Amino acid sequence: MPGFRERAAEGLQVGDTFRISRTFTDEDVIRFARISRDYNPVHFDARFAEARNFPAPICHGLLAASLVTEIGGQIGWLASAMNFRFKGPVYVGETITCSWVITAIDPKGRATASVTITREDGVTVIEAEIGGVVPGPEERKILNRMLSEGDPTNGLTAARRDREANTET
Repeated sequence: MPGFRERAAEGLQVGDTFRISRTFTDEDVIRFARISRDYNPVHFDARFAEARNFPAPICHGLLAASLVTEIGGQIGWLASAMNFRFKGPVYVGETITCSWVITAIDPKGRATASVTITREDGVTVIEAEIGGVVPGPEERKILNRMLSEGDPTNGLTAARRDREANTET
């Protein structure tokens, strides 16, 4: 089955679905706080988190929601709107899964997608509606060229190559 980038190069369609999972670490939370400057104590202090009725510090909502941008980036989606509904906490060490479904594409390539992010226990933690523009014919040609060149600007492709190189030794 082709990867996300390859599917985008072929041309995205209504009904296309994408799924990824991720487990955030303490280091991810710290890096996100540095970038976003969101140092809310609910993300770092157990006492504060407990006072907010969480058993432990929680991941930033937008860090968890970044799975949406991981998929969007892989398929060349140019975002124009994002509407998130944060329904539950995500804790460090929990694996969450993002399920993205393209629900509409108009003749100009403007599209919408419905997104659900769930924990391993099946509980939905984030729901989202995403608007954007899918790659058109010219962008798909470029994506195909990039893929034929090994997709050198794709950080996920580079990380995969590094992992494979480390397991071959």
